[in-house]
Amino acid sequence: MSFNILVIDSDPAVQQLLAHNLGQAGYAVQCHGDALTALDALERTLPEAVLLEWDLPGLSGLGLIRRWRAAPTTQDLPLLMLSSRCAEQDKVLALESGADDFICKPLGPRETIARLHAVLRRRRPGGMPGALQLAGLRLDPHTLSVTAGDHQLNLGRVEFRLLNYLMHHPGRVHSRAQLLDQVWGSHVFLDERTVDAHVGRLRNALQPSGLQDAIQTVRGSGYRFRAQAAPC
Repeated sequence: MSFNILVIDSDPAVQQLLAHNLGQAGYAVQCHGDALTALDALERTLPEAVLLEWDLPGLSGLGLIRRWRAAPTTQDLPLLMLSSRCAEQDKVLALESGADDFICKPLGPRETIARLHAVLRRRRPGGMPGALQLAGLRLDPHTLSVTAGDHQLNLGRVEFRLLNYLMHHPGRVHSRAQLLDQVWGSHVFLDERTVDAHVGRLRNALQPSGLQDAIQTVRGSGYRFRAQAAPC
């Protein structure tokens, strides 16, 4: 199961804040600064939820919400409005237009994540990313922990996000470019060798458990997690 969050905000600092904190919570984040590029991204891949600013270049966030609520494929998509317009009439307008929640700026990261979790629970019961157990590993995105049996493994933040993404797509081969986009985010521009370095660190972190070979290299293609999923 993929847990992708689309962030639409014209402020690069807000994009960076949300990408960092949502990434730590175990989500793959894509950021866009305007409505048109966001519409194009959503047509290619439907995210788990969208956090969007009201005042966007071109079409407003309010216009995006109304458009998505009118379309069959996105009418149930969780949508959270972000805005510095925090008067009661603004909140009411956003909610009546179809927003699932309204978060005032400046954003508090913990509150934002908590509100996102609450919306996902309401919209898709059981659809939140929970603990996953594969190939002897148990990964919990809420506590940011990975255990093998009774032993907790010591993973860095990027290695945790990388393992989280691979474990949610067992058996699927991911290119380095795909992993950069899904784990680091489309707003980050890094050399593909960055992926190789972090895969090496991830394998080193898994070595005490003897499960380093769960991360397989597919020559000429990329990487995959070799196990079949089994829910906890």
